[in-house]
Amino acid sequence: MYAIVDIETTGGHASANGITEIALFIHDGERVVKHFETLINPLQKIPAYITSLTGIDNYMVAGAPLFEDVAATIYELLSDTIFVAHNVNFDYSFVKYHLKAAGYELAEKKLCTVRLSRKIFPGLASYSLGNLCRSLSLPIDNRHRAGGDAKATVKLLEHCIANGGNEHIEQMLKKSSAEQWLPLHLTKADIASLPVAPGVYYFHDTKDTIVYVGKAINIKKRVSSHFTHNDPDRKRQNFLRIICRISFKECATELEAIVLESAEIKRLWPKYNYSQKQPVQKFALYQFEDNRGYLRLAIDKKKKNIPALYCFNLLHEGLVMIKKMAEEFALNEKLCFIDKTPFTETELQLLDPPDLYNAKIKQAIEALEKNLPTFAVMDKGIREAEKLCLLIERGSFWGMGYLPSGTNFTSADDLKIHLNPYADNDTIRNSIYSFVEKNPEKRISLASANLSFQN
Repeated sequence: MYAIVDIETTGGHASANGITEIALFIHDGERVVKHFETLINPLQKIPAYITSLTGIDNYMVAGAPLFEDVAATIYELLSDTIFVAHNVNFDYSFVKYHLKAAGYELAEKKLCTVRLSRKIFPGLASYSLGNLCRSLSLPIDNRHRAGGDAKATVKLLEHCIANGGNEHIEQMLKKSSAEQWLPLHLTKADIASLPVAPGVYYFHDTKDTIVYVGKAINIKKRVSSHFTHNDPDRKRQNFLRIICRISFKECATELEAIVLESAEIKRLWPKYNYSQKQPVQKFALYQFEDNRGYLRLAIDKKKKNIPALYCFNLLHEGLVMIKKMAEEFALNEKLCFIDKTPFTETELQLLDPPDLYNAKIKQAIEALEKNLPTFAVMDKGIREAEKLCLLIERGSFWGMGYLPSGTNFTSADDLKIHLNPYADNDTIRNSIYSFVEKNPEKRISLASANLSFQN
């Protein structure tokens, strides 16, 4: 038994919007055997643009039943049926959400007439309900009302069945089929083409803009998991609605995928990535000589064209470092801008001579550089005759890439020829340091003489 459903709503996602009208046609595969249709009071104002589209206004629903008043009838009609709708995930998410709020748990199989029509009538210009019915010469009246659209969907389903649709329906309803949970614009082939390997995947919208970047140990499995839960909130529903294409970049290891994902989020700034959208490094430690000949240290906003001794994401992080340097090497806090009050004449007279003080500054910088390690992380590549290499230079991530067999290197500069540079950030740096802590054998100090990778 099929339950062909159409609803009208106050908005695009179930968790914050109500149903204003619902129509159900129970169909046995040959004819309609039951019909239910009613306006519903959503207990919220209907936006003007919805009224202009559907014709349903606040006055019309004022005396209509609440959803909870008809929930038992709707649940009984839907039980043990196949839930059918044009773009089924939209209607199903609303009905399931509001039934659950009324104490009923909907768990029926779903059938999307958009997907079914694409299989049976390929190559049409549009698969919207109105355009599809016109292309197939099917009657459609009372457009954008639940009864009119549901009745048109009944005619469409019957037309699909009459044109060999039963075989497609049987395949689409199998548990192993992805047809019931995939976003409208994606196909099983899109999922099937994904690799069972580590990497980074990209979701593209209708304009082919990348709206989400993710990383995975198993790209196919991880991408599939995005679509198997029908969350009714606005962000989730909007996200699913706009995904039209998936692209990916296969990686050799999970660490490479973590690094690439973070770099790509910072580069692309995708709409639906939230957790790593933090500011890039904004502060740095600088050295300069003042007009009295003193070398001075200062924390300032990071400048593009001025070389820095070290960079920080947070001002506090830099201040903690410079205070430790001042304490350890007896640096003057005013010459380091830790104390920003002006020098008194007495304080100026008590300062060490520039050559003596500058020697202490140089010692502090040398100690800082010794504490900022330069090393490579070597791991397996995608192919046998290569190794994945990630470079940490002076404590910060420089870049990564693949080294071919026979590569000799004695310094970071030797490796840079083969690597792609990336912007450093906390997520990348912390991931690499955590990895080498667990896998110390994969860390290679570049202080060693003549190193090479041989297959």
